[in-house]
Amino acid sequence: MASDTRRHVSGGPSAAAAPGGDPVAPAPPDPGAADASGTAFAAAPAPAPVPLPEASGPREAVTRLRSHGCWYPSAHPGGSEAAFICDRGGVPQLWAGPLYGDEVHLLDSLPDPVKEVSWSPDGRWIAYTTAPGGGEHTRVLCVRPDGTGRRVLAGADPGHTAHLGCWAHDGSAVAVTLAAPGAGPRRNGAGPTRADAVLPVNWADRDGRATLLGGTPYDTTPGPTQGATAVDGPESPVPSVRPDGGLSAYLIDPDGLASPVLLATETHAATLRVCDISRDGGFALLRRGPRGRREAVVRRTADSATTCIVPVADGDPWIGRFSPDRRTLWLRSDADREYAALLAVALGSDGRPHGTSVMAERPDSDLDLLAFSHDGRTAALSWNDRGESRLELVQPLPTRRAPYGPLPTTTVPLPHEVVTRVEAAGPRGLLPALSGSQRRPGVWWAAEGVSLMRTPWSSRDEDATAPDRRPVRPVLLRLTARDGLPLSGWYYRAPGRATGDPAPCVIHLHGGPEEHERPVFSPLYHELTGRGLDVFAPDVRGSSGHGRSFVDADLGAGRFAALDDVADCAAHAVPAGPADPTRLAVMGRSYGGYLTFASLVRHPELFRTGVAVCGMSDFATFFAGTEPWLAESAAHKYGHPERDRELLRELSPMTRIDALRVPLLAVHGEHDTNVPPGESEQFVRAARDRGIPAELLTLKDEGHDFLRADNRRLFRRAAADWLERHLRG
Repeated sequence: MASDTRRHVSGGPSAAAAPGGDPVAPAPPDPGAADASGTAFAAAPAPAPVPLPEASGPREAVTRLRSHGCWYPSAHPGGSEAAFICDRGGVPQLWAGPLYGDEVHLLDSLPDPVKEVSWSPDGRWIAYTTAPGGGEHTRVLCVRPDGTGRRVLAGADPGHTAHLGCWAHDGSAVAVTLAAPGAGPRRNGAGPTRADAVLPVNWADRDGRATLLGGTPYDTTPGPTQGATAVDGPESPVPSVRPDGGLSAYLIDPDGLASPVLLATETHAATLRVCDISRDGGFALLRRGPRGRREAVVRRTADSATTCIVPVADGDPWIGRFSPDRRTLWLRSDADREYAALLAVALGSDGRPHGTSVMAERPDSDLDLLAFSHDGRTAALSWNDRGESRLELVQPLPTRRAPYGPLPTTTVPLPHEVVTRVEAAGPRGLLPALSGSQRRPGVWWAAEGVSLMRTPWSSRDEDATAPDRRPVRPVLLRLTARDGLPLSGWYYRAPGRATGDPAPCVIHLHGGPEEHERPVFSPLYHELTGRGLDVFAPDVRGSSGHGRSFVDADLGAGRFAALDDVADCAAHAVPAGPADPTRLAVMGRSYGGYLTFASLVRHPELFRTGVAVCGMSDFATFFAGTEPWLAESAAHKYGHPERDRELLRELSPMTRIDALRVPLLAVHGEHDTNVPPGESEQFVRAARDRGIPAELLTLKDEGHDFLRADNRRLFRRAAADWLERHLRG
């Protein structure tokens, strides 16, 4: 193995070799040039590192919360230390410390929320992403473990967004995906109304593995959409949904000694992430595509040729890894399957697939998370078993090329219900982040074997729950939708109420739609149950964790059935909860916010009030104002803005605003560019015009996710006050 992976990925047209072998900056693509498929493209300009002051400020947070969480760990390759995200200072920030001590230190004291962390395989750098101002645009930075050398690697230019990819195995470079500013105007409001909306040209056809409204499903691959596909010639061009899309992936030297190397460019892409680079530097594993039709793509770095495409499941973006000899590709995939499993794809020397084997699977359970040790000999598998996690180890992984039979696994007992991330820590160590119905997220580790211990600096819950009121442990409820589809959800019963005593109840709907309700500690649910309100958090069709058919059941016109699911879940909460049928509310965030708006106008007799958080109210204005990558995915999920215009109009809550009968509270982050704030503004304005009490809470310095502790508290209390007033007053 050569000492510098960059030298192995710089031989193609994306980078030239300077005298001495170091790659020089690739020449900017000709705007009129075309890729192998004939599609014109222009890569986003390679980012230049921007030095920053050293990680200043105290090694401890200025304001230290007694109650906090720790999540997204990434271990030093030696396994003695970890970098992680912690909100003990009131905002998610980058921290690091030993796994066996409490001497943690703050590595970035800026108020920009941190979202991802990755320690380099050589231990010299920690890469991480931040969201400046709390919005949706992110940048990638790096810092040395002692706080020196801090710099922005990508995303420093105005309007650019950068996403973190994998490290080269020798630590010489880190992969970064860059989204250049769109050509179209950015809207922070609602965008044009339905009457004057100007839809972009070249919208994509219906897409995905399921058909939206009949006809032929759209397919981006030149071969079958299931199983491992070898790509003989150029890939089929991917029509755009938004004309201002496009993502470029680079390898960047954090030391700044070599120019960035262009790995891949995708025109009008929904997502693009570099998940692994083979140890010889010859191949890259990419994850791309919109929700519901993600793909694992193997590309030769020398000429950017695609050699293999395999459909993979939604969820965690870290989909797999090459074996050390690059003869096997390990993938978390639901290709040809109802539930995601661990697949092994045998690869030839040219990167083409030569057979696929199922290496680990569980009936009725998705493989949720997949991680590997640094030497590639051990795999950690986290399974989603009806909302709870089951963690297993596979060691050692086979060294010969697939195919071969199922692998034996070792079960790791868990102290809490859900694994949110799992990483390797040293040669044999394991570093999972856990959450549960009784605790905030925390980081656990096992130096040897499978016995987990909580890190001393991890989750602190003293402030979160009063000693006389512990968190409510939810109960799983099962029901059947009106069309026979099995549904389920978690019911949180407010403490102190007699058995059988009907309670006011909040139907809370998650986002996505592909998210999945898990039994984890929710400060919002804790606030509501403390006010004497029950909470029922169901998975309506379209949620993950219940198989591919369940995820696809809400596509296109199937969304009407998802809206019926909300009513069916509310009705089931009455005898099973028991909930008071005269005191029901509906609430949700993101897609759950859309379902809240839609349920209030489609089932006006069912709910007494609603709280919609960052929800869409009109699909025409949503498509006109959202991010290009999100528009690509949304067209697959909801319908084509031109061909399915009437469907989207019928699905839009604004179309039925005259049916609204009950008061509502809308909440939005001021910097939300996924679902622009105008989606809430126009619904609240229309409600007021019709004499319906409606309020809008806009949270400063927040985007689509509320990340600052003070804003989260304000949101929880405002929502609980509203619901208590309308359900109990």
